Amino acid sequence: MQKIFLLLVLILILILSCQPPKEQVVTEEEAKILLSRFMETVTNADTTLVEELLHPDCEFRYPLLPEPLKGIDGYKAFIKNIPSIFSDFIAVIEEVNVKGDVIWCRYSMEGTHSGPLNDIPATNKKFEITGMAMTRLQDGKIIEDETFWNALSFYQQLGFTLSPPKSQG
Repeated sequence: MQKIFLLLVLILILILSCQPPKEQVVTEEEAKILLSRFMETVTNADTTLVEELLHPDCEFRYPLLPEPLKGIDGYKAFIKNIPSIFSDFIAVIEEVNVKGDVIWCRYSMEGTHSGPLNDIPATNKKFEITGMAMTRLQDGKIIEDETFWNALSFYQQLGFTLSPPKSQG
């Protein structure tokens, strides 16, 4: 029984070692530059670099958005609204890791909630959050970006509290 187990482990190791490595699309330094430029578009609500950075079929998923943003025009409309919602907004890439065509990064964002956010009126409170993002590249441009951060902490910093549902009994 032990020989069969060892044989299976050996076969598994051989199969895995024969897989071609996924081609590295960008170096970590190039990825950090690309994502920093991408964050500049958000921080400055600047659409001038968008076509250079984004693939035409790009899609973005963010915690506060009910539906993904699709396409360059959708992204442009999104970033143009940021200054009316968050004054002194800044987003910074902290750490980057690249595997194949996917960039994983840790970032930080901060600002002041100075305008309406969907149905939420301005609170004029500051927030600071960190998060993670998975960004996939195609043809050297961002085609997919999904971010993960603690939305509850964000709302708590704006002054919201979490209340349990009312009992129905």
